Amino acid sequence: MNNEEFRRYGHQVVDWMADYLENIRDYPVLPAMQPGDLVDRLPVAAPEGGESMDAILEDFEQSIVPALTHWNHPRFLAYFAVSGSPPGILAEMLIATLNVNGMLWKSCPAVTELEQVTLSWLRQWMGLRPEFFGIIYDTASISSMHAIAAAREMADPEARTRGANRGLTLYTSEHSHSSIEKGAITLGVGQENVRQIPVDGNFRMRVDVLRERMEADRLAGLKPFCVVATVGTTSTSSIDPVPAIADVATEFGAWLHVDAAYGGAAAVVPELQGILAGAERAHSLVVNPHKWLFTPIDLSVFYTTRPEILRRAFSLVPEYLKTGEDTRAVNYMDYGVQLGRRFRALKLWFVMRNLGHEGVCRIIRSHIGYAQRLADLIRSHPDFEVSAPTPFSLVCFRYRGSDDDNRALLDRVNASGKAFLSHTVLNGQFVLRLAIGNIATQWEDLEEVWDLVRQTAKALATEPHSSASGN
Repeated sequence: MNNEEFRRYGHQVVDWMADYLENIRDYPVLPAMQPGDLVDRLPVAAPEGGESMDAILEDFEQSIVPALTHWNHPRFLAYFAVSGSPPGILAEMLIATLNVNGMLWKSCPAVTELEQVTLSWLRQWMGLRPEFFGIIYDTASISSMHAIAAAREMADPEARTRGANRGLTLYTSEHSHSSIEKGAITLGVGQENVRQIPVDGNFRMRVDVLRERMEADRLAGLKPFCVVATVGTTSTSSIDPVPAIADVATEFGAWLHVDAAYGGAAAVVPELQGILAGAERAHSLVVNPHKWLFTPIDLSVFYTTRPEILRRAFSLVPEYLKTGEDTRAVNYMDYGVQLGRRFRALKLWFVMRNLGHEGVCRIIRSHIGYAQRLADLIRSHPDFEVSAPTPFSLVCFRYRGSDDDNRALLDRVNASGKAFLSHTVLNGQFVLRLAIGNIATQWEDLEEVWDLVRQTAKALATEPHSSASGN
């Protein structure tokens, strides 16, 4: 491809992108396909000779797009909704064009120094202390794994060389993200040494049980080394009592990690910074701008007040990567598993500059307001109930029928192509989750989804197998 062809097809692709974002509501959120459909449609082997971009782009539109789940759709309301906002998308194009690697300061100074500046901006927006050192990883799963590794380094520095778990125990809520347990598995802590602490009626970690479990383990000769609190759990977006958890972690000399991958973004809104109460005492915290700060996936921000321990856990410098010492030169490869590092900070920098603090706050406030408004509508309907508090923009609710009715309701809503919701199980009951977070979502989208849910439930109630009483 010569430069003129690149320019022509580049304009064509950008025009497609702009049309896609403008007309995204015309697409079904979920594709109407079965597993293997796309595999069967595509050739079994790559071409021997090069093909034209016209042919490739045609196949993209005819084969790939119909098989997409449209995460950037305003009515994508499953899991935690995300946004690839226009400034972030433009930055991704530049990131791919530059194709730089920020493993060392020397390998690309702009990658390292823009990351330092942008994460300092975000830290200020969130009200965190200047002592928090920031680094970008890909996802919260990896960020939390690094927190556990740093906690292990603090508790047992010999683990780096000797390996294996020697009586270390980790504590987290039974509603924490599965990545916490996966991180413990990956690092050799072991599932049997992860203590899942029960929750109260609002799905928050019970601090009394946490202290009891940690004390019992200590008396048994084990070493409590890490406690993970969550601000915005995946199932319900509940907020663990971080100040009280911090007291217990301090009492036992354990590393405190705060998983604020979803909820932490709300702390950029000044009146909501109280959600991070107690986090100033944490050793580490994670927040994902690719969840609720309108930055294209993937970009996870990890903050720690003990960067020297994180560095001690991971720094391993072969001769070919050694550079001269300089107090201002940060080599991010020393603070994690990965060596090669994308220029992720550029897209967050674009988003923060283009939207500004006021713009980001306005959108987050609107999402939380939408969720409260929708929760009120659900509470007022005789056939539905809200299943958990709504501190952020996630609404958990269910139809007043059987679990099978609720599963059928979810399946039919999703099969319509008009919206995509997900589910969880709370207190033994199947519950629908509706997560608002896309930058383009408007109240009219949610009204349409709520109408779809009600009409689908009404249709289900007329079928012979239904146990619901809906009218």
